Amino acid sequence: MRILLFTGKGGVGKSTVAAGTAALAASRGKRTLVLSTDAAHSLADAFGAEVGSEPTEVAPLLFVQQVDAQRRFEQSWAEIQRYLLSVLDVAGVDPVAAEELTVIPGAEEVLALLELRVQVLEGGWDVIVVDCAPTAETLRLLALPEALGWYMQRVFPFERRVVKALKPVLAKASGVPMPTDSVFDAVERLHGDLDEVRRLLAGPQASVRLVLTPEKVVLAEARRSWTTLSLFGYRVDGVVANRVFPSGAADAWRQGWVDAQRSVLDEVEESFAGLRQWRSLYRASEPVGLDALRTVAAELYRDDDPFALPEGAEPFRVTRDAHGALLELALPHVTKADVDLARHGDELVVTVASYRRLLSLPPGLARHRVAGARVVPGALQVRFEEVAQ
Repeated sequence: MRILLFTGKGGVGKSTVAAGTAALAASRGKRTLVLSTDAAHSLADAFGAEVGSEPTEVAPLLFVQQVDAQRRFEQSWAEIQRYLLSVLDVAGVDPVAAEELTVIPGAEEVLALLELRVQVLEGGWDVIVVDCAPTAETLRLLALPEALGWYMQRVFPFERRVVKALKPVLAKASGVPMPTDSVFDAVERLHGDLDEVRRLLAGPQASVRLVLTPEKVVLAEARRSWTTLSLFGYRVDGVVANRVFPSGAADAWRQGWVDAQRSVLDEVEESFAGLRQWRSLYRASEPVGLDALRTVAAELYRDDDPFALPEGAEPFRVTRDAHGALLELALPHVTKADVDLARHGDELVVTVASYRRLLSLPPGLARHRVAGARVVPGALQVRFEEVAQ
């Protein structure tokens, strides 16, 4: 099974590229599902078809799904929400306001990822295409499972033991209802499901494609996205430059656009060297409907196989030698000044700009000391040496 995620700055045409890629996969005999984590749900508009909360067949072998966030919310969050509502009720919060306060930010995108997990586990798909939310939301979403994992490993077990031991005293002293075992179980289930999603998306069968338009601001965001996705262990396998003006413009105004885009496209080639790069020409009309989308993708990928498994080294890898081990984390477009590194017990804390990743070290490395670290072009390298007994 091949999993492809498409993301990019809002308005660059990522939904069109994602839908076209899915349509192309189905036309090549692959049973394909395309779903969206974007709350805008523009896939139905792109295909010009009615789409339901379950996979809806819009063409032979091509299924589109618009996730029913409310249903998934009730399945994954309802038990936790009921407890939070009881706490807010004791605090005197208005019921309508309490309902709003107990909905986690980005819930719809999170639940769409849980739906992705369900579809992967049920099998039957050759290709799953995910039309992700705009870049910033996608990065926060993909960072969530690991951040929640830190809480579940370090804080949650202690918190559960304390509440269980002191529940009668705490409830009486504070007047606030204490969470029951069912609430803790619901949190554990949610964490387990999200952690499985993270493993799927960081696995060898999954990759992210960045969609951009030839504009300097858009390019700058795409570069940062590649860095941040790599930081969290997600593989980027290609870049789509969309809405490129064709050369040979008929007038000075159009030629001005061609010239402006050409300089940015040169920067795109340099910025994403080593990744596959595709270009899609600007069209006179918006591609809507199956045939138009399939044509977009066929012209975009041409003779390439867009569904081949990603090649090259993984974003996070550890190699060993006689002197110890070398941990290498892909970090394109960073310098030494961009990276902050710290060691806390068996965790390595890597900070790049406003994003931080807590890397749980493998048991073998946890017993080693950090002998040195450096930033080389495209990666952070940390050398570990075994502590003498």
